[in-house]
Amino acid sequence: MAKDMTLLWASGSPPCWGVQIALEEKNLQGYNQKLLSVAKGEQKSKEVLEINPRGQFPAFKHKNTIVNESCAICFYLENQFKSQGNQLIPEGAAEVGLMYQRIFEGQILGQKIADVVRYTKKVPEAERHDSAVKRNREALKQEIQTWDGYLKGSDGYLSGKSFSLADVIVYPVVAFFFRLGANESHYPNLAAYYNKLKVRPSIKKTWPQYWLEAPGQEQLKDL
Repeated sequence: MAKDMTLLWASGSPPCWGVQIALEEKNLQGYNQKLLSVAKGEQKSKEVLEINPRGQFPAFKHKNTIVNESCAICFYLENQFKSQGNQLIPEGAAEVGLMYQRIFEGQILGQKIADVVRYTKKVPEAERHDSAVKRNREALKQEIQTWDGYLKGSDGYLSGKSFSLADVIVYPVVAFFFRLGANESHYPNLAAYYNKLKVRPSIKKTWPQYWLEAPGQEQLKDL
């Protein structure tokens, strides 16, 4: 089954990582994959555009079915291989509802991290406005505090007592947040979640090689 799948991806990309975690959780090893570089602009290559006309990673194909966007790929894998590997959608209505909510909220979290990182990376220092920097960082801090509150008194997962698609999709974003130098002691519940899942086989096996080779960053060291 996995031999009929192709994944084009970039190391260190939370959306790509989420798909890799899902593939591991569903025991879909042995798929065709190719590591490409955003720095080299390879997301706009003919090879990628043939699968994903937006020129973005991840780009995924299963037999003749093309599915792009990380969340869509993860749901597709769970739907197509329900009885294989680990079940990633809870059975209880409350947990299913919470799973969907956390997945969509995870997109908000990712965007607020991106707002901080991209502003300082793409806007020349001479053109930056202190008010914009402060506004973006405060918005991210409030968002992270919300997530830290979600995990207080939880069972260690985002949508109940078991690992679900919410964790598959959102964990890479949380890991990226801490890679950027955020202080774990400021967000103890989120940090506990991050460290607990760090050793889960599917996550440990797919941990971005780029992150292992390159030192962490410091954009959020004072957050």
